[in-house]
Amino acid sequence: MNRAGIFNVVYFFLYVIAQVLLFKRLVLFNTSFCFLYVAFILLLPVEINKLLLMVLAFFLGFTIDIFYDSLGIHALALVTVAYLRNYWLSTITPQGGYDAGSIPAISNGVQWFLVYSVPMVIVHLALLFFVEAGGFGLFWFTMLKIMASLVFTVGMMLMLQFFSVSRS
Repeated sequence: MNRAGIFNVVYFFLYVIAQVLLFKRLVLFNTSFCFLYVAFILLLPVEINKLLLMVLAFFLGFTIDIFYDSLGIHALALVTVAYLRNYWLSTITPQGGYDAGSIPAISNGVQWFLVYSVPMVIVHLALLFFVEAGGFGLFWFTMLKIMASLVFTVGMMLMLQFFSVSRS
């Protein structure tokens, strides 16, 4: 296992610990939740094997489900994000393509990172909250939770990248 692989294993556990011990209890106005663990999947290298990405997403989501007592909702949402990630990356590919070993991070530009991460986080939150609500009965309240949590989650992802060490 190379240096990047070891760092990714450490980051996996750090994201789980941060989500379970800090962000699980950090709720703003009973509508805004921070699901920072989705950043682990979004910040993995561009050329990662799709099957490995989905397996990592399942284990991360399942681990979060264990601590949230949520019966697989986080695993469902995160595996869906992992499945759609490569399609979305190929859609927003720069003209010259991605460099080998590149990581989709804020170092590519804040605007590019927002174009990449915001739709992925919306998919994650929409699946999470609509499945949790059991359908579209509380549509507008669920949409409020999605939008508030989107701002909170993406804001924390940006702050984390501004203040953290490079992952490569």
